[in-house]
Amino acid sequence: MTPPRTKNSILFYALLYVVLFFAAANVFSQLILRGELINLPDLIGLSIEESRALLSSKMITVSIQEFRFDGRIKKDRILSQDPAKGSRIKPRRSVKVVISRGSEQIEVPRVEGRSLEAAAQLLKAAGLRRGRVSQIQSPQAAAGRILAQHPPAGTIAARSSTVDFLVSRGDEEDRYIMPDLIEKKFQAVIRRLKSLEFNKYDVSYVYYPDLGPGIVLKQSPIAGSLILKRNQIHLEVSK
Repeated sequence: MTPPRTKNSILFYALLYVVLFFAAANVFSQLILRGELINLPDLIGLSIEESRALLSSKMITVSIQEFRFDGRIKKDRILSQDPAKGSRIKPRRSVKVVISRGSEQIEVPRVEGRSLEAAAQLLKAAGLRRGRVSQIQSPQAAAGRILAQHPPAGTIAARSSTVDFLVSRGDEEDRYIMPDLIEKKFQAVIRRLKSLEFNKYDVSYVYYPDLGPGIVLKQSPIAGSLILKRNQIHLEVSK
């Protein structure tokens, strides 16, 4: 008959064997699984053919999830990947990628003849931006109107690219030197201004006790200034 102590020893070692067996099996299985995991490389910027060739030896497939416009990555190149680079996956799994269509192409609208404000709104609606603005004197269009644009209307351009304008300053106007009107008689001054087609003026009257009525006391612009016929002239007259 086996002594109780011997039976307990046999039972203890049997249990210990079972525990060690399962622990070793678990560690061994983890090592096998770890050895099978593959560290994904960076596929961004590669073509679909290049990415598949790179991963075929690792038994990883590459599938296209969608195509998307993006100016940062060239057309037909991988824009993003899922899982991301550095991820560890098992063989026979798939990596989903988004392929760039490149910059979205837009037809440039015609803005010639429009005001700057209207042109800017039209470009914004089309997905473009206002570029440089140059100005020139021209009788062909009113001041503030666009004479020419670059790129021309109908040109195909990338989204968010700019369109430059050449804007009219209007027809060149004659310039005059403002005369000295101080102490001149107001009525004579007005007749002279009207005869020269200076029709924009306003008058204010001020009482001066030592001066008779109808004498010009102040003027704006001051004498010697360069003025145009559309400029406003202000006169202060005694009453």
